[in-house]
Amino acid sequence: MSVQVVSAAAAAKVPEVELKDLSPSEAEPQLGLSTAAVSAMAPPAGGGDPEAPAPAAERPPAPGPGSGPAAALSPAAGKVPQASAMKRSDPHHQHQRHRDGGEALVSPDGTVTEAPRTVKKVLGPGCLWRREGGGGEPQILTAGQHQPPRPLSRAQSPGEPFPLQIHSLRDVPTCPPRSLQVARPYFAVNNMEVARSLLLGIGRGGEAPHTTVRPHIQHTSPSASYTDSSDDETSPRDKQQKNSKGSSDFCVKNIKQAEFGRREIEIAEQEMPALMALRKRAQGEKPLAGAKIVGCTHITAQTAVLMETLGALGAQCRWAACNIYSTLNEVAAALAESGFPVFAWKGESEDDFWWCIDRCVNVEGWQPNMILDDGGDLTHWIYKKYPNMFKKIKGIVEESVTGVHRLYQLSKAGKLCVPAMNVNDSVTKQKFDNLYCCRESILDGLKRTTDMMFGGKQVVVCGYGEVGKGCCAALKAMGSIVYVTEIDPICALQACMDGFRLVKLNEVIRQVDIVITCTGNKNVVTREHLDRMKNSCIVCNMGHSNTEIDVASLRTPELTWERVRSQVDHVIWPDGKRIVLLAEGRLLNLSCSTVPTFVLSITATTQALALIELYNAPEGRYKQDVYLLPKKMDEYVASLHLPTFDAHLTELTDEQAKYLGLNKNGPFKPNYYRY
Repeated sequence: MSVQVVSAAAAAKVPEVELKDLSPSEAEPQLGLSTAAVSAMAPPAGGGDPEAPAPAAERPPAPGPGSGPAAALSPAAGKVPQASAMKRSDPHHQHQRHRDGGEALVSPDGTVTEAPRTVKKVLGPGCLWRREGGGGEPQILTAGQHQPPRPLSRAQSPGEPFPLQIHSLRDVPTCPPRSLQVARPYFAVNNMEVARSLLLGIGRGGEAPHTTVRPHIQHTSPSASYTDSSDDETSPRDKQQKNSKGSSDFCVKNIKQAEFGRREIEIAEQEMPALMALRKRAQGEKPLAGAKIVGCTHITAQTAVLMETLGALGAQCRWAACNIYSTLNEVAAALAESGFPVFAWKGESEDDFWWCIDRCVNVEGWQPNMILDDGGDLTHWIYKKYPNMFKKIKGIVEESVTGVHRLYQLSKAGKLCVPAMNVNDSVTKQKFDNLYCCRESILDGLKRTTDMMFGGKQVVVCGYGEVGKGCCAALKAMGSIVYVTEIDPICALQACMDGFRLVKLNEVIRQVDIVITCTGNKNVVTREHLDRMKNSCIVCNMGHSNTEIDVASLRTPELTWERVRSQVDHVIWPDGKRIVLLAEGRLLNLSCSTVPTFVLSITATTQALALIELYNAPEGRYKQDVYLLPKKMDEYVASLHLPTFDAHLTELTDEQAKYLGLNKNGPFKPNYYRY
């Protein structure tokens, strides 16, 4: 006997199967359902059709004494009357119909019998089952209870394979007077036992039960997709919210989402071993005691772990978002509930963005002495609005290539008045966050927003730095045809040696299906390029800044903007051509999807160590300039993550260390070494 389980997605392609009551059969083969098979039976989302009770004339007599599941399952039972069987799909039997429309079915002995009409029951999504009522007092199946497997009775010709096709719970049969009622969802073994009981325990012979199916649908409220789904269009700036401690020093979308955000933070902690180790090792010393850190980064679960680590090390923190689309509202709510002054929500306007930064900085009785920035916007705002604050600020830690570029400009012009740490160019940021993170998240962002197939698509990636290398590697592995543009001959040669064709953007702009920018520059994709793109070309950015794509040039009267879904816009030309613009040219992975937590653990640990170093450095160690993180710190960050992989470092012998001229404990490479 073969059992074929067909998913709900494929159900529409497979002829529907109905089950009919038949005459008794001696064969009682066992049907074993695996957990995977049962889970595959889960119905698609959507409501079920209302039940249609079977006609009274078709109901068999009420069960007599000794009936019920216990009798049906008894090992001593002899020939058990047949409960149900599948309608034959064999074309040779299609003509065996009665004039009144009933089905004529053939039993094993060759007798043609009429099967009663079947009334199908349609179940809603997420429905599971329990038995109630009926003869013999059948057991109620609820969570935590198990039923032994029951044999399935059916009609089958000798030697005939009998495929049982279950398209969805829509195809489960019904029969007269015992009742079936849908129970609340639960999982694992109970799923399997309930489904087996349903399929195998539908009444037998004279005790055939009447079945009534009533779906219990577990509705999901719109706020289940916590970040995007609030029906409240009121700006958070206009709301009066307080956390459980009575504080209102925050501005988030909905403080009531804090519980969901806390769960996400707890999940992230499991993938951020270095930060948790740092929190445990340095908590007693409080190396950041007295530090007042103002931060402007992406507000995600990973950032929350960093902020709570800084708090555990003694720092006071106030935070805003560096990207108007990357904030996770539930995480921001969880931080606000924990007492962190957070000013951020997903979908801020430009005015909201600067207002949130100002609320972090301009607060009575509190002045920052450390800055943690991602993109340079916070540093720029303080320079512009509150330059006197730099008299008490000890240092700046900057993560992104855009922010670092701004710091070098300030330093070159002699306007940088505090030391700054360049985290972006540290090895642990460049080689892990930029490369490995983007290698995984580029596909996630594109798939979530466009549902596209990558195989065979022509893609141009602008820039072959670490971000570009990660994007190209991922797309090439998926079967895409990848072109690369570059200005640096060294990176260009690397692209060629890695098997990519180096081109100018103008040469391929008419034929490519996807354009991805990751240079950190401005106007990489101009209006001229956008005008020449093919219909339905996808345009997105993987660099930090939104300046790489000239989005402002698309906001003209002759072009029509059409919102498709969150972070996805069609920009339509007068001739009907359209391009698909993702996240309005902002950072794709953090705006439209998520990034791997483990990789962010590396970057966040590097940021924490940089803050500790600048805050505790004796006066005069660092001048008003931009510095790279010491090599020893890079190695320390990497070593904190190795235990996750059960990795074991080889140690130098004294003789080997002397031969190489190294300290046995590192650093093992000079500062000029390129990994």
